[in-house]
Parts: sequence; structure tokens; C-alpha cells
Amino acid sequence: MKGITQKALALAAIATTAVAVGVVPASHAQARARQPISPEIGVQFNPDGVPGQCGGRTGEQWKPEGIATDPIRFDTDSRPGGCLLAFGIYDPGNDLAGEHITYTFRATPGADHGQCGNEGVHEMPIQRQSRGFGPVIRIDTDNRPGGCDLTFDLTSSAHTTSLYVDYGSDGDRAQCGNALPFPGGFSPVDNARSVTARIDTDDRPGGCGLQLRLG
Repeated sequence: MKGITQKALALAAIATTAVAVGVVPASHAQARARQPISPEIGVQFNPDGVPGQCGGRTGEQWKPEGIATDPIRFDTDSRPGGCLLAFGIYDPGNDLAGEHITYTFRATPGADHGQCGNEGVHEMPIQRQSRGFGPVIRIDTDNRPGGCDLTFDLTSSAHTTSLYVDYGSDGDRAQCGNALPFPGGFSPVDNARSVTARIDTDDRPGGCGLQLRLG
């Protein structure tokens, strides 16, 4: 009888331990599920010709709010091809409800429009379910007249978030209108301000760097 009692107690202890072990991971999983996920800004940047014209971080990148994207660099010139560029925002927590962000791409006055592919006002999509990008623009500036203006605009009903743009030159600054020596510091885009990066790279030395940040 004593042996049976001890065996029953041992089995009860094992069952209690198993229940305790099963509860802990579930608790941790629930805690992880409750953690907020910051919005992310994405940049897609790829060459469609000689790769050296599109420097810095190529491919796709995503950075959370408060962290700047890795620099991308425009150095298009008389070499074949150009750079393909698009932007997007991932907002799984719907933190940016009421935000509206666009990037406008236009040839500068008197420019050869062939240097600025897919001109127009493009939506920077804010998506909750998956990461994705807006329309692709193409930078192919060279020794032809003029260049391209890339302008960021933001309208917000909540007035809680800004987009920040760092645009700078690492060579002849005349190729990068409105630029400072790169990195030159971030300029805010909000209800009252837009930021324009003028791209007019050619065979002159250096190029233009761009970074974005959600704040």
C-alpha cells in the first residue's frame, strides 16, 4: 500500500510540473503578441544598367520609426542605364492613420524628359497587412540638359508623424540641388513643409546621397 501511495504522489508531481511548464510558454507568447510594432519605411533601389551609377544600399530595405534608411547614392552619367527607385510604408499597428505621403517626380524646367522616367505624383502606400512599394521612378540623368526634381509631401490629420529627408552631395554640389555635403542632416516633411531633392548628376565628379526616416 505504501508503494502504491508513493507512486501516486510521484505521478501527481509530474502532472503538476507538466501543467506549469505548459502555462509559461503561453504566457510569454501572449506578452510578445501584445508588444507594439513600429511603422517601417521602405526603399527599393536597383540599377538597370551599369551598377556603379546606383551606389550605397541597393535592393530592398525597411527601417523602423526613428531609424534612418541606409544611404542610397545617385551617380548616373553617360554610362548605359539608370536607377530604379520606389518607396513604401508598413504600418501593422495603424499608427499612421490619417497620414498621406507622396513623392512627386518631375523634369526640371527646360530639361530633357528622357532623364526622368515615370513623372507624376505617386502615392507612398501605407499598408497594414504586408510590405509593399509605390510606383517605380527611373533616374537617368547625364549630360543632357536639366535634371529631375524628387519632392516629398506629407499631409496629416493627426499631426503626430513627420518624414525626414537627408539629401547631400559627395562631389560637385551643382549636381545635387538643395543639397549639403553628405551626410548633411535631416530636413522635416510635414503639413507645412515639403522637401525637394534635385538630381542632375552627369560626368562631373561625385554623386548625391539620400536617406529617409520616419519620426
